[in-house]
This record gives sequence, C-alpha cells and structure tokens, in this order.
Amino acid sequence: MIEQGQIPQESVTEKNYMEKKELRSFAIAAGGQGMVYAIMSSYISDFYTNILLVPPLFVFALMLGARIWDAINDPIMGIIVDKTQTRWGKMRPYIILTPVPIAILTILLFYVPNISTTAKMVYAAITYVLWGMIYTVSDVPFWSIVNLTTPNPKERGKVISIGRTVNGIGAALPQAFMIVIPFFLSKEGVSGTAYKWNQYRITYLISAIIVSVIGMALFSRYFFHAKERIQPINKEKVPFKEVVKAMKSNKPLLLVVIMGVLSFTRYMIQAGAIHVARYSFVNVSISQTLLLFGIAVGAGMFGAMLFLPKTFKKFNYKQIVIFSGIMGFVVDIIMFFIGFRLLDNPNILYILIPFLVLSGIPLGVYNVVSFAMIADSIDYMEWKSGIRLDGLASACQTFINKLGNAFATSFIVLMYSLIHLNPIEYVEEAVAITSSIQISMFSLVTIFPAIGFLLSIIPIFFYNLVGKKKEQITKELNERRAELANKA
Repeated sequence: MIEQGQIPQESVTEKNYMEKKELRSFAIAAGGQGMVYAIMSSYISDFYTNILLVPPLFVFALMLGARIWDAINDPIMGIIVDKTQTRWGKMRPYIILTPVPIAILTILLFYVPNISTTAKMVYAAITYVLWGMIYTVSDVPFWSIVNLTTPNPKERGKVISIGRTVNGIGAALPQAFMIVIPFFLSKEGVSGTAYKWNQYRITYLISAIIVSVIGMALFSRYFFHAKERIQPINKEKVPFKEVVKAMKSNKPLLLVVIMGVLSFTRYMIQAGAIHVARYSFVNVSISQTLLLFGIAVGAGMFGAMLFLPKTFKKFNYKQIVIFSGIMGFVVDIIMFFIGFRLLDNPNILYILIPFLVLSGIPLGVYNVVSFAMIADSIDYMEWKSGIRLDGLASACQTFINKLGNAFATSFIVLMYSLIHLNPIEYVEEAVAITSSIQISMFSLVTIFPAIGFLLSIIPIFFYNLVGKKKEQITKELNERRAELANKA
C-alpha cells in the first residue's frame, strides 16, 4: 500500500495510479451494481401498484418512509466505513460480504406470493426495507473506494466517469430483459389485460433472477483487484464533534448535496417510463414504448458520460452542470407541449425521439459530475481541517441518489391517488384511460424533471472549487504529504 506521504510531489497530478486490470474490474463491478439497482429503482413502483396490486397509498408511504430511512443510513454507514480497519482495507471487506444477500433479497422483491392483500403489504415492507439496508452496506464503500485508489484528481474524474458510464449501461439491461422475456412466454389459456398481468408477473421474476445472479457476480469480482492506496495525513481518531464541524464547514460538499436533492425529479425520467407506457401512450405497445424510450434516453445519457472526460479538459464542473441543467429544463418543457397535443398519435414516440435523446444528456452529466465534485470536496475538507472522511463524504452522494429516488418514485405512486387511478380497475378492464390521466402521467417525465433541473443549478452558482483554487488545494495537499514522508 502506498501511503499518501509517499506520493512524489511533482507527479501527483500527472501520474495514473490505477492498473488497467483494476480499472477494468471497477467498471465491470459498477455495471453489475447498476443492473441490480436499476431493476429496483426503475420498476419496483410499477411492480407494487400494477403487479402485486397493493394500494397506491401504501406503496407511497412504504417507498417514501423506507427510502428516507435508507438515505439516512448512508451517512451512518459512511462513519462506520471511516472507522473500519482490517487487513483487507477499509472498503474492500464490504464488497465481498454483501452480494449474496442483495441477490436473494432482489429476487424476493419481485416475487408475488399467493396471500391476502394485507399479507402482501407486510411482505413488501419487510423485503423492501431489508433490501435497502443491505444495499447501503455495499453501496457506500464501493463508491467511496474511488477516493482511496488515486491521489490524482484528473485520474479520479476519469475513473468516476468510466465507472458511472458502465454503471449506466448495466442499468439499461433490466429494461432489455423486460422487453425480450415476454416473447418467450406461453400465450395459451389467458387473454386481454389478465394475460398481460400474468405475463409481466413472470417477466419481473425471471428478470430479477437473471439480474441478481449476473449483477452481483460481476460486482463481487472487484474485491480481488481493488487497491486502497491512500491513507489520511492525520491518522488519529477524530472526535464526532470534529467530524460534524468539518462536514458543516465544507461548503462545496453542502452545495453539491443541495443540488442533488433539488434535482430529484430527474429520476422520474427513467422510473416513470413504465407508467407512461401503461397510461399515456395508449396507441403504442408497452414493449415498444420501453424499447424506444430506453434507447433514446440511454443514447443521450451514455453519449454524455462517454464525452465528459474530454469536456473536463475545457470546462470545469460548475460550467458543465449549469449548462446541462438549463438544457434539461428547456428540452423537457418543449417535450411536454408536443406530447400534450399528440399523446394519442401512434407515432408519438418517433416524434419525441430527438427530445428524449437530449433529455438524457443532463442525466449523464449529473450522474458523473456530482460524484467528481464530492470527491474534490473530500480533498477540500482535508486541506481546510486536516480531517479526511472518505466514507462519510462519499456517503453524501449515495444519500443524494437514494433520497432522490425515494422522492421520485414516491411521487409517481402518489400521482395515482391524485388523479384517482386504480390499477385494479384496469386489470379487470372496468374503466377506460382518459386524456387527463394520459397528460398527468406524461408530466412525470417532462414537467417535473424540468422544474428539478432549473432549481438544481441555483446552489451551483455559489460553488467555487474550480480553476486555480482547486489546483492550489491539490498542490498544497501534496506538499504536506511529501513533508510527512521526509519526516518518516
């Protein structure tokens, strides 16, 4: 292990520390994790309301309460990680201990037991809360370990970009399974809406099994290749009071957290796709909607993530976030007004494709840049206070993601109650879908994300960890480490 004090002063911002095999393993692990998280975050609200058929208000309460609790667990887990010391390192043990329980719980999430509605609600609550808590134990160390693999901010930004890109690719695979698997299922004995319900019940379970086994197998491999190179300058135990003080005085970190919370509606673009497919595009099949929606948004998102390393050479994180946030707002507003008039048009998806691609670009930007900004804020904390809290500071990002998903998916479910949409009536074909329902559900992936993007750029106007200040912090931290190395 390379101590921070052993890092040569003149080479820290130029040298790449991660080996190719290590970087490749990290990216693959991120893809595996993306598969598992995506099937839960993008589809669990639809599964509960339209397949498990439990009351929407219960789903709203469960998802909001459990996910907020889960988000609160992230900083707690960050503190635990910062205090962890084993012969395998601080982060690595959690990467190998959590895949099996996560895989089992993911499968149980998408299983429909033959029990009463009340019992289903209890079953859903237990499996959902347990999944969230175990996932936190895995998620926080995994994304925190990036800050320990290299002291080079440029390399760190590149690693995060690659990891988030492959994570996004992995996140797209559950959607592919949801589209393909129904074609292999038997169509005998049932028809109409009842057939579609049974088809999706089986599809969800098979998809969960495939995603869990493959995703967690890929994730666990990283344990054998990960290397924690950085040790904090100050190795003494930090009192909790000082930890709180260091976090509160870290203005860049607080601004990024606020940005993430305000932009929570961006998660609706992907999580709301299945709901829009069911209730907005009534003249387009669900599978076709998911396919075209996913490809278009994914193209914009992955394109942005792949291009970001080059963008970082010309623009700083602040400029990139502000531009992409404004673009997201404008594109989503335009898309809403197009859909407002053409939701019944069978070609609506083809008309929207260019705008869906553009709407995916800020998703990719926020996915990568927020991680990179938090990584920089960890350096800032160490430079300002002498305290380095990789686990706790990185947990702020997973906190943002989970809180955002909690608000987004909960609001999607709440919309069912606000517009008096009862999925059971549609399974039984008792009522027809009205234009007001179509428009309301379509607003989930247009109007609400637009508002979130616009609000999210406000705190970033006050973010100043860029340019010469960032370079100065990196330089001075390196000088301190070199000085300690000379004294050792």
